[in-house]
Amino acid sequence: MTIVDDLLRQGMTDRDTLAEVAARNADRPGGRRARWLFELADPAAQSPPESQLRVRLVLGGLPRPIVQHAIRLPDGVVLHPDLAWPEYRVAVEYDGQRQADSDQLHLDRRRMNLLVGAGWLVLHVTSRRLHAEFPAVLGEVRTALIARGWRR
Repeated sequence: MTIVDDLLRQGMTDRDTLAEVAARNADRPGGRRARWLFELADPAAQSPPESQLRVRLVLGGLPRPIVQHAIRLPDGVVLHPDLAWPEYRVAVEYDGQRQADSDQLHLDRRRMNLLVGAGWLVLHVTSRRLHAEFPAVLGEVRTALIARGWRR
């Protein structure tokens, strides 16, 4: 999935081309899976772990989040959480290695405080949690969405 997201982001392919490839190969082994994978791809993903997190959440039964959803605050500031379910005001941020830098951490925490102040529930997922504790992550995101009104 991360490769397809990256190809879309770099403009090396587009959704129409992917749909054509999937349609041409629909009857071949893996054709239906390829179509599903192509439909799940998102060029807005900014890193492979963000792509992995998004796909795993969807495979876990959650609604598809919007990647890098623009949230305009009353003062005009626009924020883009990694994953968002705007109708429930729930966001998920993947905290990768760049957050280890104190300046970046400062900026990220300021952004998150602004989102929380605007009524958003923001969850954080680290690399360790994505890979070693994913069932717990899935449960936390599911619980947050349900608390905000999502019904399966």
